[in-house]
Amino acid sequence: MIKRVRYIIFLKDVLLLSLTCFGGPQAHIAHFQNILVKKRGYLSDNDLIELNALCQVVPGPTSTQTLSALGYRLGGPSLAYLTLLIWLLPSVIIMTIAGMLMSGFVSKQTSLDFTRFIQPMAVGLIAHAAYTISLKTVTTTRGFLLMVLAAAATYFFKTPFVFPIVLLAAGLITALNYKAHPREEKKKFDVSWSNFFLWAGVLIFAALLGWATKRIPEMTLPVRLFENFYRNGSLIFGGGQVLTPMLYTEFVQYAKPLHHPITHDEFLSGYAFAQALPGPLFSFSSYIGVLSMRDYGITGQIIGSIMSAAGLFLPGTFLIFFMIRIWESLKKFRPIRASLEGIHAANAGLVAAAAILLFQPLENTLLNFGFTIGTFCMMTFTKIPSWALILIGLLSGVLL
Repeated sequence: MIKRVRYIIFLKDVLLLSLTCFGGPQAHIAHFQNILVKKRGYLSDNDLIELNALCQVVPGPTSTQTLSALGYRLGGPSLAYLTLLIWLLPSVIIMTIAGMLMSGFVSKQTSLDFTRFIQPMAVGLIAHAAYTISLKTVTTTRGFLLMVLAAAATYFFKTPFVFPIVLLAAGLITALNYKAHPREEKKKFDVSWSNFFLWAGVLIFAALLGWATKRIPEMTLPVRLFENFYRNGSLIFGGGQVLTPMLYTEFVQYAKPLHHPITHDEFLSGYAFAQALPGPLFSFSSYIGVLSMRDYGITGQIIGSIMSAAGLFLPGTFLIFFMIRIWESLKKFRPIRASLEGIHAANAGLVAAAAILLFQPLENTLLNFGFTIGTFCMMTFTKIPSWALILIGLLSGVLL
C-alpha cells in the first residue's frame, strides 16, 4: 500500500537520498529501503521491489525511474517531475563543475587515486542489496532457481538487453502458476498513450532539428548532444555501467566531427569521479556534455551539460510514466500477479550478478577483498549508514 504524503517531506527525503546514495542503481535499492520503507513507510518492501523491477523492464536510469514513479504515485505528475529534478541536480552540478575543471587543465594529468577504495566498497553495498532483497522476496524453491538462473544469464551474456529478457522470462514462468492466486474484480482497462507519444515525438523532433541546423555548428552540437543521449537513454537497460561503453565508443573512439575530442584519460577520470559521487550514475552525461562543448566557453559548457543530462534522463521518465499508469490495472489479472514472483526473484539475481561483474575489473588484492567484505558486514551487522562508510573510504584514500 502506498500512502499520500506532504510534498515538502517527501522532497526532503529525495534530497537526502541524492546526497547519500552511493554505488549505482543496484546499491541504491538498499538506501531506498532504509529511507522510503523503514523510516517513512511510504510503501512496503514488496511495493518498492516491484516498482524497481518494473523500472528495470523499461529503458532508462532505474533508480531515477523508481523515485520518479514513486513521486507520481504519491502526488501525481507535478511531484514526479520535482522528484526527478531534486534527485539528479546535486550530482549533475558536481559533474558539470568537474568537466569544467578538466577542460581547464587539459595538459595536466588529473589523479583521482583517493577514490580507489570506493570501487570495492560499492561492490559490498551491491552485495548487501542482493542479500536483503533475496531474503524478503525469494521464498520458494522455484524462486531460488530463477534467481540463480537470472544471475548466471546476466553474468555470461554481457549485453544490456539481457535485463528485460531475463525479467520477462522469469515472470512468464511463474505466470503459468496463476491459478494459485485468487480472482480479483477487474477494472476498466484504459491505456493513456500521452507519455508514449511524448517520448516518440521528442525523439523525432530532436532528429529533425539536428538535420535542419546541421550547417550552424553553434546550434547543431547542443541539439546533437541531446539527440545522442536521448537515443541512448531510450535503449539502455541496467544503469550507468551499461551506458559507459556506448559513450566511450561515441565520444572517444569514434567521436563525431562536431564533437571536441575527449581523451581516454579524461573519460576514465570523469567516470571514476562519477562513481565516487552519490546520486544517479547517469550524471556522467553532464561531464561528457561539458567536454564536448569546451570550445564554446563557460556558457557553451553549461548548455552542453544541460542538453546531455536532459537527453539522457527524459526518455526513461516519459516511458515509466506511461507504464505506471496502466500497471495497477494490469495487476488485477492473475497471470500478472503470479509473474511478480519470478520478476522479484530474477531481480535479486541481477543484483547478485552485478556485484560479481563489478568486482572482477578490480585488482585481486587483499585490500580490495577486505573493503568489499568489510562493507558488506558493516551494512549487515551494524547500523552505520552507507554515507559514513563511503566517507571513511574517501578519507582512507586521501591518507593512504
